[in-house]
Amino acid sequence: MKTILNIIWLVLSGFWLFLGYLAAGLLLCITIIGIPFGVAAFRIGVYALWPFGYTTIERRDAGAPSCVGNVLWLVLAGWWLALTHIVTGIVQCLTIIGIPLGIANFKLIPVSLLPLGREIVPTNQPFVQSW
Repeated sequence: MKTILNIIWLVLSGFWLFLGYLAAGLLLCITIIGIPFGVAAFRIGVYALWPFGYTTIERRDAGAPSCVGNVLWLVLAGWWLALTHIVTGIVQCLTIIGIPLGIANFKLIPVSLLPLGREIVPTNQPFVQSW
């Protein structure tokens, strides 16, 4: 079922969201300071390309630098990436077939707003707590 949902997702919105993350990553990689944020955009873009079967977990060892980085991310790229997930999710929820896809879009909003300090893991992988 995950594969079918991923294929439908890819055709209807995943590819376009991936392009948005790719554009954000390229823009952020223009400066040396923005490179870590660009890498985060590329990482989340791959997750947005094929989201079913994966989830995000918070890393307990992220620390204060990821908090500061998340504030910068929110200002530089996070708000408009989250906005694309909101708009796409609402449009997809207008049809019965699109409801699971819209829910997946809403699940991507927190990751697109504050990506640093989160890790993308397969849903079948057991949770490993990092202290």
